Amino acid sequence: MRKKNVWIVFLAAGLSLFAIDALADWSLAKRLTWTSGDSKDPSVAIDSNNHIHIVWWDETPGISEIYYKRSIDGGTTWGAVKRLTWTSGWSYYPTIAIDSSDHIHVVWEDYAPGNAEIYHKKSTDGGTTWSANKRLTWTSDNSYVPVIAIDSSDTLHVVWYDETSDNSEIYYKNSTDGGTTWSTTQRLTWTSDFSYDPVMAIDSSDTLHVVWEDYLPGNDQLYYRRSADGGSTWSTAKRITWTSSECWWPALAIDANDHIHTIWTDYTSGGVYDIYYKRSTNGGTTWSAAQRLSWTSGASNEPAIATDINSHIHVAWYDDTPGNNEIYYKKSTNGGLTWSTTQRLTWTSDWSEGPAMAIDSSNTIHVVWNDSTPGNYEIYYKKGS
Repeated sequence: MRKKNVWIVFLAAGLSLFAIDALADWSLAKRLTWTSGDSKDPSVAIDSNNHIHIVWWDETPGISEIYYKRSIDGGTTWGAVKRLTWTSGWSYYPTIAIDSSDHIHVVWEDYAPGNAEIYHKKSTDGGTTWSANKRLTWTSDNSYVPVIAIDSSDTLHVVWYDETSDNSEIYYKNSTDGGTTWSTTQRLTWTSDFSYDPVMAIDSSDTLHVVWEDYLPGNDQLYYRRSADGGSTWSTAKRITWTSSECWWPALAIDANDHIHTIWTDYTSGGVYDIYYKRSTNGGTTWSAAQRLSWTSGASNEPAIATDINSHIHVAWYDDTPGNNEIYYKKSTNGGLTWSTTQRLTWTSDWSEGPAMAIDSSNTIHVVWNDSTPGNYEIYYKKGS
């Protein structure tokens, strides 16, 4: 009966029966926040018990602060919202990762010192209580948009970009004791132009893989480095895109075969933003040709990527073709060689943006995003299989 009701709704919207069947595997969207300020930029991770943990920033206190929420039943119900920061400056862009002991680690940028610096905190009891904030950077300019990843020995690895050197560059540091102490900061780029928005993933051999945007060629292109010794030394930077326009918002994932998959937004295709993809099957030494994944009349932006235990690749992004931004999804079941038909995941009266994705041990896909339909941005969730 439920599936019949869904068919009626989408037939009225003029969708094909093929699209209806594709969408039948997704839950209805669930609203997770009700606030007076904007809630934006969620990040999601899943622990060994398939508990779902999300963080985001919210402006309700008058300045943005970091918030957290969890589900212990696969997204059916959610716990209360928990505020993680009380600072004198704006707190933005949290990312979350979980170690082998199910300790939850969050990093973010915070303006409490007067400029943006990187901070870390953790929970060792599944999100019930949290450590004090730990400041990771002390610079004369702004440190932005940190990303955290954790290897098999529970070493924490963080990358971000920093404007101290007159143009932005990529930086890195790690912790081998769960965030109690941290290594000296390493600078990963030395370019004559802007390097920013790094993303990171770790393979089964604990090799670190980092992709970022760099304006060095005169337009934004993607570059790549790796470290096979836990961040002590790094390969030479490798340029992995050559386009006539801009490459923005990279995302990165590694599958069970240690193949590296990256997607990004590219402006090359006829004056509109589209999603592109490429992969490396040899640890980043060589990369495939770029594949275009979106073919719409509107702009496709901010892609997210994840891989499941079968090495299937899942991507989500937002697209403004309907007249407002909506979330879309597609997947590849053969390592990125071919891709499914695009599926639309949201139908709202305003903007749905900023998807983030994680996949649990049963291959259930969990997607979170922010949506402005209520009059301000709120966090939403749905799952699929």
